[in-house]
Amino acid sequence: MVYRAKPGDGLAWITGASSGIGRAVAQELVRRGYRVAVTARRAEALASLAASTPGHIFVFQGDVTDRANMAALAAEIESSLGPIALAFLNAGVYFPAEREIFSAEIIAETFEINVGGVVNALAPVLQAMRKRQSGQIAITSSIAGYGGIPGSLAYGGTKAALINMAEALRITADDDGITVQMVNPGFVRTEMNAHNDFFEMPFLMTADEAAKRICDGFETGGFEITFPRRLAWFAKALCLLPYPLYLPVVKYVTRRAQKK
Repeated sequence: MVYRAKPGDGLAWITGASSGIGRAVAQELVRRGYRVAVTARRAEALASLAASTPGHIFVFQGDVTDRANMAALAAEIESSLGPIALAFLNAGVYFPAEREIFSAEIIAETFEINVGGVVNALAPVLQAMRKRQSGQIAITSSIAGYGGIPGSLAYGGTKAALINMAEALRITADDDGITVQMVNPGFVRTEMNAHNDFFEMPFLMTADEAAKRICDGFETGGFEITFPRRLAWFAKALCLLPYPLYLPVVKYVTRRAQKK
């Protein structure tokens, strides 16, 4: 049986909540009746978010790359506000410089935040939910994680790792009453891509629209929450091609998408 969290079961915890998808999902969950704990490094942005819906959003500033900090925050949230019924592990980065150079430093930092940051928050949440034999965890990846894309070596690699991790967790955590979900958005208008002048972003949507689709997905409990579907289906279809076809097709498509 698939567990679907409800506001009466406890609160939601969102990492990477200071802007973009995380911020919009926090506000959307409040509209759907949740109390929401929010975490990010930027204290002022979190305070602004909490002030937008007084009494419903609670700030727990922290850095997802600090494992001890995430364990302490998860424990503090549960001791002060109650059980975390829904965890949306959303913190992530993309460094545009990876389009221009191959940098071990950029790759390492991207993996530290995008993969390590998820793992650091996931560990205490998973432990608490296993004790209760119930809970729902959603991990933000990306359509970019489906297959290799030029200019997205580090970012796409982290998202592919998260997809693989979530697939394995969905199978095993089910025995503990925990529903694991994968959120794979396409292009969403956020701070991360606000200054993109490198390539066209098809089917670009607002963070608020993305948040509604994500929260609808939380309520259905299905494994993958992906949108827009036209882009997701196209990307999935590309990955079915044998490499002698996949590689030149992706090269052609991505070059066509570059802004002149």
